[in-house]
Amino acid sequence: MPQAVKVGIFAFIALVLLGWFILRIEDIRLFEPPGERLAADFDSVAGLDDKAAVRVAGVRVGRVDGISLADRKARVGLLLDRDLGLTEGTLARLATSGLLGERYVELVPGPAGAAPLPPGAVVPGETPVTVDQAIAQLSEVGQSIQRLTGSMEGSLAGGNLDRLIDNLAATAEEIRKLVETNRHEVTATVHNFSLASGTLAEELPKLSQQMQGLMAQISEILAENRGQVQGSLANVQDLTERMKTSVDNFNDISGKIARGEGTLGKLVSSEEAHDQLVSTLDSIEQGVEGLSETLGQVRRLRLDLGLEAFYLEDVEEAHTSFRVDLTPGEDSKRMYRLALVDDPRGDEKTRFERITVTNPDGTVETTEIETLSRDDDPTFSALFGFKGPRDAVLWLGLIEESGGFQIDYPVLRDKLWLSMEAFDFDRADDLDPHLRLLGRWQVHRSFYLMGGYDDFLESSRDSFFLGAGVTWNDDGLKALLGPAVSAGF
Repeated sequence: MPQAVKVGIFAFIALVLLGWFILRIEDIRLFEPPGERLAADFDSVAGLDDKAAVRVAGVRVGRVDGISLADRKARVGLLLDRDLGLTEGTLARLATSGLLGERYVELVPGPAGAAPLPPGAVVPGETPVTVDQAIAQLSEVGQSIQRLTGSMEGSLAGGNLDRLIDNLAATAEEIRKLVETNRHEVTATVHNFSLASGTLAEELPKLSQQMQGLMAQISEILAENRGQVQGSLANVQDLTERMKTSVDNFNDISGKIARGEGTLGKLVSSEEAHDQLVSTLDSIEQGVEGLSETLGQVRRLRLDLGLEAFYLEDVEEAHTSFRVDLTPGEDSKRMYRLALVDDPRGDEKTRFERITVTNPDGTVETTEIETLSRDDDPTFSALFGFKGPRDAVLWLGLIEESGGFQIDYPVLRDKLWLSMEAFDFDRADDLDPHLRLLGRWQVHRSFYLMGGYDDFLESSRDSFFLGAGVTWNDDGLKALLGPAVSAGF
């Protein structure tokens, strides 16, 4: 074959490959029918690129075809691969693939019975919270935590709380001893009051009669001066009546105390009331000791925060999670974990819908439709941990909102951790349980690299992954939040 023919064939093949690459990069489809076009208006499309994906329920259905400015809003052109039968009420939202993934447009179809969208319709768009807004909120949370820890350190510094608890316990003990020691003296004093009131009750009527006779004699003798002394005599008589009333009241009160009526009477005459008072003081002392023990446990509480993300090669998106670990104390065998997880595959659920139709002849037919839906919202995990030999940890509870367990085992002096997660044992379409093997290499006490094999029991869903994570403990949070607060964030 001549050399010129060879060069021509080679050049033709190179041009064909170059054209194919251009068509793939620019997403130009020459032999497919033109898709449906519509537009969406957003307040801001920061981070959204032209030719980004357009998805419905997480499935790619088209791409972004041009971004322009219209009436101070960003108008995004959407080119769909096919007619989706969208109706009035359809919304467009900006979403992100994972925590650090690329942005895309998520279409939320309108109601099924609504009118169809006309060609070239403009649908409203919703812009999520930006990263700057999220960082500002995290800064406010950090300031609140800093103020709370500062208040607790000020209250607990110098042993002030311990001295207060000791003083309360000592005071309760002194009151109990005082009541126990002087119980008989108080009883005798009340008895003497009762005798004195009885004597006054007997003698005071006689004295009143004598005073009335004397007043009569004085009235006769001073008949001539009655106008002058009448006011004085009336005052003396009124005073006498008041004294009698007061003595009667005092006699009634002392009688009630002697009979054991009322609070003071029960305290003096009732052994049960006395024992209850002593028991109450003992309860106060025990409560103070319990409070002291509870505050000591709060001081020993350990808080750890973690943020990690790994890239799944089969879906080409990132799996992210943010977790909070609580440990009651350094020597505690129990641990608690809460986590917020964003899985790019979403949460698949099987739903059954039953439709009943009445035929013209009166017969009824019932049809059951099974549909598989996917929820892209973040999920949560809640686990209880138990430490075993060699610092191995067994976690039990919810993993990504499904029951399961996790085992963490340290090797190489805690530099390398091997873990296995097993959850979602009742998956849709009779799939095998979700198993995940991973390893974490602790590069620094606050940074680690990770990798593993996800969902390896299902060949259609298995994937290798690589990622990294960051952790903060109590000391790390203080070091991180301290400069932020000082800088005025």
